[in-house]
Amino acid sequence: MTALTKRERERYARHLVLPEIGEAGQEKLKASRVLVVGIGGLGSSIVLYLAGAGVGTLGLVDPDSVSLSNLHRQVIHGSSTLGRPKVESACSRIGDLNGDIEVEMHPVAFEAKNGRRLATGYDLVVDGTDNFKTRYAISDVCLELEIPYVYGAIFRLEGQVSLLCTDSGPCYRCLFPKPPPPESVLRGEDAGILGVVPGTIGTLEATVAIKWIVGIEPHPIGQLFLFDARAMRLESVDIAANPRCSSCGSRP
Repeated sequence: MTALTKRERERYARHLVLPEIGEAGQEKLKASRVLVVGIGGLGSSIVLYLAGAGVGTLGLVDPDSVSLSNLHRQVIHGSSTLGRPKVESACSRIGDLNGDIEVEMHPVAFEAKNGRRLATGYDLVVDGTDNFKTRYAISDVCLELEIPYVYGAIFRLEGQVSLLCTDSGPCYRCLFPKPPPPESVLRGEDAGILGVVPGTIGTLEATVAIKWIVGIEPHPIGQLFLFDARAMRLESVDIAANPRCSSCGSRP
């Protein structure tokens, strides 16, 4: 691992005095490569906090451009970047926040046909998506490449977070063997979303990612965190790998 520069020591001074991180942990962050899929509401806080924490290389995957209706929750973007590809908008913001971070832009959708190529070379994949199809693709690719998958999802005033596809934990298909019928799934523009909820869930995902990279235990393997903004409640339920899972089970 590359030693920290004088400038980096100043930037990460509050990390360096933390017993849980210190110099060794900060060097792990600097050496890490994290792929963030989806640079919207979840991805905004994921990317900002990973960049701020000093993750050395961030891969950004998103095929969309910034629109005005994004801005109440997608705080990495702004009025000055309306119409620009989200990966470019986010790259500009990262450069302003932390110019020492290397950014790799992938202005495409993450799919089964290109997911392996996109994820190869990264240490971790973090979920900023909003649909089942992409999450299944991420989970399958992470299992194949043996890369942990930080899962997050939101709906209206609620959200979920977990760490999937590790050696001992479940994958996404263990939790959701089949997607719900398309007609039962409300789109974000129809269901609505409290703008701070993706920020809350994305920040929790960034926390899980940083802890995994540095090695701060315990990791939320076998746990699904459920956030309810209406009740201001965060709780955890136990989850387990399904031995008959079509992706990771003993009899795929």
